[in-house]
Amino acid sequence: MTYIENIYICLAAPLFLAVFIVRKAWRKSLVFFLVGMSCCVISAYISSFFASYFSVDTLTASHAIAPVVEELVKFLPILFYRLVFRTERRNSVSAILSVSVGFATFENVCYLTMNGSSQLLKLIVRGFGTGAMHIVCGVMISVGMFFLWDRAWLRPLGIVAVLGMAITFHAIFNVVVAAPGIWCYVGSAFTVGLIGIYFIFLKSKLKENE
Repeated sequence: MTYIENIYICLAAPLFLAVFIVRKAWRKSLVFFLVGMSCCVISAYISSFFASYFSVDTLTASHAIAPVVEELVKFLPILFYRLVFRTERRNSVSAILSVSVGFATFENVCYLTMNGSSQLLKLIVRGFGTGAMHIVCGVMISVGMFFLWDRAWLRPLGIVAVLGMAITFHAIFNVVVAAPGIWCYVGSAFTVGLIGIYFIFLKSKLKENE
């Protein structure tokens, strides 16, 4: 796992320095992008530990262990941010999306390092598909927090339910894209399509509020 730490240091160092010089409006997004990258490293350690503990291969771990670990690790810093700083819902939503993008970006870089860069089409599909999947999972969790947070009696159960949805979607995506043939393209196209639907939905809501 040493290569992950080396990649992380090389990518995170300039971003960390940029935190001190960018405008305040951009600083929060950059910090949470770094948090997302850090979550990816932490998830790799935890997933590897459980894969070794239960003696499962890499494919099984990516289907059964990684989705649970990754979604929980991505969610915990946002929960901490929401509870400790008592931020507005809109800020929490932006934060979890930034974490998701940072996580997906670092995961794609590690995938590129492990598998090389010769198959451009596959890398494009992988990049867009994985990025869209993590963003969709972030949207699920952020929407759940947005609608359920003010209802104290529903908050714990609602958060568990939304996390369960994100974990299930993540696991299904991993199973589909690992299948041979056209399924990798189908799974990636589906997640990108969901991003498009969400964008159209947001545009329509903004027009209604004008």
